[in-house]
Amino acid sequence: MSSHPTPPDPAGDHPDSISARLRAPRAAAIAGIVFSLLLIASAVLLRLSVPADPLEAGAWLQHHAGRVALALNLVPFAGIAFLWFIGVLRDRLGEREDRFFATVFFGSGLLFLAMLFVAAAMIGAIIIVFLAHPERLLGTASFTLARAIAYEIMNIYAIRMAAVFMIATSTLALRTGFIARRNAFLGYALALLLLLSSRYVEGIVVVFPLWVLLVSVQILISNLHAPPQASDSTSQR
Repeated sequence: MSSHPTPPDPAGDHPDSISARLRAPRAAAIAGIVFSLLLIASAVLLRLSVPADPLEAGAWLQHHAGRVALALNLVPFAGIAFLWFIGVLRDRLGEREDRFFATVFFGSGLLFLAMLFVAAAMIGAIIIVFLAHPERLLGTASFTLARAIAYEIMNIYAIRMAAVFMIATSTLALRTGFIARRNAFLGYALALLLLLSSRYVEGIVVVFPLWVLLVSVQILISNLHAPPQASDSTSQR
């Protein structure tokens, strides 16, 4: 006489699944903090080394090429942390994820990351060419073009995609409550600032990682202070 196998518990009360759900907010917070700190450090190093004027002659290559190379080396690791941040947030949303805003959230995040990498690669290519032929690069149309392209990609297109990501994330937060409402409303305000800002506003690049840092710290603190039962129920809402 055969017996039917017991179906899996739809509530997902297996200890491993509960442990994974409890770790998800903390993993998202840590990834967001790592991304924010790395990108802010990279932006500060670049700002201290490279003039804001995209048409400058390139004197920074002769004095600060090593510092710029260090800043660029931080970008891939910031990108990895940002991908992890997106993935864990989507996992935390689970079935509550709105398909429309989730698509905008995911797409804008990937576009931001892609343009960040392209801009960093353009500056990295300038350094490589300068080290190989320093006397042949400065003052050329190729140098000016590469510098201007990197500046436009980062200060116009990547910044706008960051704003869209903040709007989508804040909207999902208000609908699901996975981050504090005050941080969601702050995200709307800062996203509007990024959308309407000029390409020549200095320091605008750090607005996005600072907001991610704020959101990540809030998620980490709430997860650490909440009792296990509250953390479990929060992750399922």
